[in-house]
Amino acid sequence: MIEFYNVSTIGLNAPILRKISLNINKGEFVYLIGKTGAGKTTLLRMIYMDLFPSQGNIIVDKYSSSTIKRRQIPYLRRKVGVVFQDFKLLPDRNAYDNIAFALQVIGAKRREIKSRVLSVLTQVGLNHKRYHMPEMLSGGEKQRVAIARALVNEPFILLADEPTGNLDPEASHGIVELLERINKSGTAVCMATHNYELIRLAPHRTLVLDGGQIRQEIMPDSLKKIQGTS
Repeated sequence: MIEFYNVSTIGLNAPILRKISLNINKGEFVYLIGKTGAGKTTLLRMIYMDLFPSQGNIIVDKYSSSTIKRRQIPYLRRKVGVVFQDFKLLPDRNAYDNIAFALQVIGAKRREIKSRVLSVLTQVGLNHKRYHMPEMLSGGEKQRVAIARALVNEPFILLADEPTGNLDPEASHGIVELLERINKSGTAVCMATHNYELIRLAPHRTLVLDGGQIRQEIMPDSLKKIQGTS
């Protein structure tokens, strides 16, 4: 579903990623871990082709970074949901309208928008707060709205870039549990984090990014042996 072939990229005259090769399979849950500045965000941005490699090739579904045309990129991004650490909610719209906006910009019909928005709000457990403005929501609730917005286009993969970075431990665990439920429903998840405690509590295949390279791949059975804290 997603494949990196010997991918390198340069930023400010220095390598960010170097000779990365990896794959994420359909319906898989994968962690991407590493220190701040290790290149996690860069790698995720390359999956939805916000950045392109200096060398190598990336395949996402039927699209190739080497041949994709600019006009095709929006269609790719409809298939890739993205969740950010800082939520990126529109402050002047309530939870329902924040999610609906993702469908409005692609010209979805009003009846379809209502059905799909209410469905994802129920999925993330916030249907009862659909008319709440962002400032009325807790950090964990804001992230749930952001996840619902990422899901409303029914993507084949959800990319979560440090989604628990601004949350307390209880809310963080709730977000990971939600991502696991989403994954069990058939959507692949790739979550970038530096929180080792979370991945021990909810183990999945883990790629360790260090110095712009995948230094290690850890399978779930080995994760509880990792030492360290967030």
